[in-house]
Amino acid sequence: MQNIKEKVVVITGASSGIGKSIALNLAAKGAKVVLAARREEKLKKIVENIIQDGGEASYVVADVQHRTDLAKLVSIALAEFGKLDVMINNAGISQLSKIDELDVEGWEQMINVNLNGTLYGMAAAIPVFKKQKSGHIVNIISTAGLTITPTMGVYAGTKNAVRTISEAFRQESDGSIRITGISPGFVDTDFAENIKNDQMRTAILKSRDEIAISAEAIADAVIYAISQPKEVEIGDIVIRPAVQN
Repeated sequence: MQNIKEKVVVITGASSGIGKSIALNLAAKGAKVVLAARREEKLKKIVENIIQDGGEASYVVADVQHRTDLAKLVSIALAEFGKLDVMINNAGISQLSKIDELDVEGWEQMINVNLNGTLYGMAAAIPVFKKQKSGHIVNIISTAGLTITPTMGVYAGTKNAVRTISEAFRQESDGSIRITGISPGFVDTDFAENIKNDQMRTAILKSRDEIAISAEAIADAVIYAISQPKEVEIGDIVIRPAVQN
C-alpha cells in the first residue's frame, strides 16, 4: 500500500455508502481525501472522524449535476493539498421502472447524475492530470448493464454509457492518465432507499438484505486499483456477492 500514502483523492457521493467507505479506508492508509456530496452534516462528521484518527481530509458541498460544482471541487483540492492524484466518480442514483411507465423525471435524474456527473468529474480532473502528466480516474459503474433486466433499462443504459466512455478514454490515453471502471453488484448501503417505485424499492431492499456484500469490499477494489505502480492499469473490476446471478 506504499503507493496510497500521500495520494490526494477526490471522491464524489462520499457522504454515505460506498463513497464513505472508500474515503475512510483510503484515509486510514495515508491518502489525503477530499469528500464531496450534497449533505454537509454527513460530510462534516466523516471528515471529523478521519482527522480524529490522524488522517487528512476536507469536504466540499457539491452536486455532480452542476459542472461548476465539480470544477470548484477540484480547485479546492488543489488549493488545499497542491495536487490531485485520483478522481473517483462515485455519485449515482437509481430509479427503477418499466420503460412504458414513462418515468421521464427519473430518467433525467439518472442521466444527470450517473452520466453527466461522471463526465463533469472527468472534465474537471483531466486538465490537471494533463498538466501533471499523471493521474487516475476511477468510475464506479454497476453490474447493471452486464446483463439487461426489466425495470433497469435506463439505469443500466446510463451505467453502460459510463462503461463505454471509460474504455474509450483508456484507448485514447497515452498511459499517463489511467482509468479504472469498478462495477459493484448488491452492496449493503442505503442506495436503494431513494427508489421512488415502492414495489421495486421493496424488491431491491429484500435482495440487499439477503445477499449484499459490504461497502468495504468495493473500497478494497479501489485501493487495489490505485495502489498499482504507474505502468500498471487495472481496467475493469466486477465485484458482487458470490450468490448473485
